[in-house]
Amino acid sequence: MNIRLYLAALIASFLASSPLMAQGKLNVIATTEDLASIAREVGGDRITIDSIAKGYQDPHFVEAKPSFILKLLKADILILVGRDLELGWLPPLIQQSRNKKIQVGAEGYLDVSLKAQILEVPTGQITRAGGDVHALGNPHYWMDPENGEIIAREIVDSFARFRPNDRAYFEQRLNDFLNRLNEAEKRWTAMMAPYKGIKVVTYHRSFPNFAARFGLDIVDYIEPKPGIPPSPQHTLDLMNMMKRTNIKLVLVEPYFDLKTPNAIGRDTGAEVLVMPPSVGGVKEVTDYFKLFDYNLNLLITAIKKTGAK
Repeated sequence: MNIRLYLAALIASFLASSPLMAQGKLNVIATTEDLASIAREVGGDRITIDSIAKGYQDPHFVEAKPSFILKLLKADILILVGRDLELGWLPPLIQQSRNKKIQVGAEGYLDVSLKAQILEVPTGQITRAGGDVHALGNPHYWMDPENGEIIAREIVDSFARFRPNDRAYFEQRLNDFLNRLNEAEKRWTAMMAPYKGIKVVTYHRSFPNFAARFGLDIVDYIEPKPGIPPSPQHTLDLMNMMKRTNIKLVLVEPYFDLKTPNAIGRDTGAEVLVMPPSVGGVKEVTDYFKLFDYNLNLLITAIKKTGAK
């Protein structure tokens, strides 16, 4: 073989096998549909994206199916919520996938919580007597759109490390996403401004970031402690408190039984709202923007209907 042709073939072979010149779309797996939605916004047609937990499922308790291992086996990047949200099901899936790219600490393992604003970080000793307390703080931080911005930046940095030649593409999509998110947040904030300080009860602690951003006052929870089902005595005490303080709104995640919330609503005259904390929690919420559009419209309609204060 001509030496020049040989060298050209050798160089072409090297470039084709080099990670920096890898062809094809990035294969991305997110643990939730919220993260998948944001990744889709900034990744565009340069990625394929799928999620493990669906929005109508409780993300703390996901059945670890063999099909998830196959998804993780093929992943270039795994995006997770972190803060122990997936602790009960994700670690064995990662281990069994034997995919070196996404093991803890590897380049393809992306915990997007590290720079986010995390609320309810516990202090002092943590025991099971306190319920399912997250030692690293409340993991539902994506419910604040400003954390959505942080998540998007972290994802783009990860994508660009794997596809440096596509960095400009990812950053252009990031800028477009952030511009639209900032405009939407101004609109959402204006919508809620007249109702700042509205008192609500929620089932689980899914909404502290949402409440802090949009001015809700979460007074109590249907769960007496995180992850602990409501007892008759706690439910009675809660109803009495709601009647004394005239609380007219109860927010319930889609994956909880409505029997107790509906009983509370009947007794107190409160409106029970099935409010999804995740994309895909109800069929109308198909992306990250619609998550806030849907929840805020649902909330404002109920405030007007009940005269809640």
